[in-house]
Amino acid sequence: MLNPFYIDDLIKRALLEDINYIDVTTDYLIDENAENTARFIAKADGVLCGIDVCLRVFELLQPNIKAEKLINDGQVVHKGDIIATISGKTRAILKGERTALNILQHMSGIATASAQYSKITEGTKACIVDTRKTLPGLRPLQKYAVVCGGSKNHRFNLSDAAMLKDNHIDASGGITAAVNKLREKIGHMVKIEVEVRTLDELKEALNANCDIIMLDNMDCDTMKEAVKINNGKAVLEASGGITLNTLRAVAETGVDIISVGALTHSVKAFDISLKIK
Repeated sequence: MLNPFYIDDLIKRALLEDINYIDVTTDYLIDENAENTARFIAKADGVLCGIDVCLRVFELLQPNIKAEKLINDGQVVHKGDIIATISGKTRAILKGERTALNILQHMSGIATASAQYSKITEGTKACIVDTRKTLPGLRPLQKYAVVCGGSKNHRFNLSDAAMLKDNHIDASGGITAAVNKLREKIGHMVKIEVEVRTLDELKEALNANCDIIMLDNMDCDTMKEAVKINNGKAVLEASGGITLNTLRAVAETGVDIISVGALTHSVKAFDISLKIK
């Protein structure tokens, strides 16, 4: 779910960034009373996400604008599909076009990639999750889009869970020392995840009774051995350099979670256009 206060604030900042004072083209060219209808059209196949946020852009520019949503978030779209229509002041449509498309194309790109990754792991126990490698200010949108595509969210921020990465471990004198120090201070609801780089570190993390263990940049053979050693004691997460080409092999090692930063940090925008009738 997306917080409407966050959405409105984000859109207003985006519009202010795009329209510093006036829209020189639109305000001088288009009569203020002119009205029109426009359609959002998919130019590729994929998964739609962000249509409500997109239409909210125009509602903020013109509160009484009429919008008809034909396809919902999470639904598959095909090239040529009409996603939604808007009818209202031509100026409002033209001023909001780029901001609305930027949001819709980015979120739909993430949802489409999320669906693609999840499809590849079907039939295995592995679940695809995102990471904190998100664009500043856009994390709620990006993580929402991941879920719309059929994958799941890792922790939302640093307050959600304790996660000991390599630098935490190295700065704290090792896995056992770091976990013991954390357990003295965290509440009973907080889980601990530890990143390990070797099978010896995996065994140490298991002895420390960690809830989740991240297998960092391990090859598939090593991950298979890690799954055997773990024997269901902790949740195992595979992470680091996983691509669409290697994803299936990683999933078949028996890990529980596969985290993919590429879902948010380097996703390709989904091609959608806005055309005035």
